[in-house]
Amino acid sequence: MGNILTSAINKPIPETSSRWLTECVTAAHNFEVIKYSLLEGMGSGKFICSSKFSVSGYDWNIRIYPDGAMKEDKAAYMSVFLCFCRGATRDAKVKYTFSLLEKDGKVSNLTDSTYTFSSASIGQGWTNFIEKSKLKELLSRNDDCFTIRCVLTVIKDHHTEQVGTVPVQVPQSDLHTHFANMLKGGEGVDVTFSVGDQLFSAHKYVLAARSSVFKAELFGQMKGTTTKNIKIDDMEPAIFDALLYFIYTDSLPSNFDVDQNVALQHLLVAADRYGLERLKAICEEKLCQKFDVQTVATTLALAEQHHSLQLKKACLGYLSLQDVLRAVKKTDGFKHLTTSCPSIMMDILDKVAPSSQV
Repeated sequence: MGNILTSAINKPIPETSSRWLTECVTAAHNFEVIKYSLLEGMGSGKFICSSKFSVSGYDWNIRIYPDGAMKEDKAAYMSVFLCFCRGATRDAKVKYTFSLLEKDGKVSNLTDSTYTFSSASIGQGWTNFIEKSKLKELLSRNDDCFTIRCVLTVIKDHHTEQVGTVPVQVPQSDLHTHFANMLKGGEGVDVTFSVGDQLFSAHKYVLAARSSVFKAELFGQMKGTTTKNIKIDDMEPAIFDALLYFIYTDSLPSNFDVDQNVALQHLLVAADRYGLERLKAICEEKLCQKFDVQTVATTLALAEQHHSLQLKKACLGYLSLQDVLRAVKKTDGFKHLTTSCPSIMMDILDKVAPSSQV
């Protein structure tokens, strides 16, 4: 009897463990504002907004109210809001911060908040983000520009899980890497393009799968006659190189200068020429953030000629800001716009009416 009790006491006790997890996704968006003083006098409740950015399946944008969001503040503050644009029907609980960055990266203002957005939410933020007097001083030492940085954390899920089991880690897709290596290595290439003074080799079936224009050119009526060597006119080698890289990887090459307005314009033209709608949209999105008084007219002409509706809308919105059109009219780009796209003048008139700036 004693032996039985001893063995029961010394027997290991079975143990299990669990843990509570909160899953979240964090991302940041930088909204740069150039020549801010041109926005003064818009009026309370009127705003400019950033492009949409996605975090965890939800679309957001940043709104800046140069003369404040509330009339009772009497335009004493600049207001900044985070706005929910689109996403799942269930609520999205988020934690977000706004900071105002100067040209040297210095943080001049910082706020933070936690809020549950729903499909009925419009926006949340700070009506008194920064006083106009402080902002004026900041602009004077930063060439009339600043950047609003939003760091957004979407709290996705809460759950309990069993401890002790090792989840399978699925690696990220590297399909694009293999295709990039195939393009770079040149194995199996069967078509060559002459662009300027450079030659580019590629695979016909890859080009045809990605572009209906290439498909028609390589496997249409001209198949077997002139598809070995094709001359591309009216395009810079660097632009065609970026076009090819996108066809193989669905992304832009790391050495492509996305900060150059002209390069983005030429790449948009190439994307439209070969029916690459995603590449065209990428160029549109980046160009919407790049134009200024000197380049908005040529960008608008490009948008009109290549049916880039969102880019056109952004350009017209910029031209409707106070005193912007007056400055743009003095540029060579505006003269080109009036001669190459005379019909666009009616769109400008409709956007800025009842102003008599045109």
